[in-house]
Amino acid sequence: MSLVGSIVLSRSGRDKGMYFAIIGENDTHLILADGRHRRIENPKHKKPKHVEVLNKALESNLKDLLLKGEVTNKMLWRAIKESLNS
Repeated sequence: MSLVGSIVLSRSGRDKGMYFAIIGENDTHLILADGRHRRIENPKHKKPKHVEVLNKALESNLKDLLLKGEVTNKMLWRAIKESLNS
């Protein structure tokens, strides 16, 4: 099951307590960005045990754009804020 598009909370490291969206994943790491502190061009690579996956996700149309690589940092930042406030 792909976690791309899920919202996560960082549980360790210098970014502890920050919210990110999963924009990709590989064998050992999740690739995270929030559009403001960690931009899409320079994402954070974090092991799954260092994040808490929340029961919140980006809207389905934004997930599709994310998979195509058509999401801007501003769009991602707003989508995370909206998901957390709902």
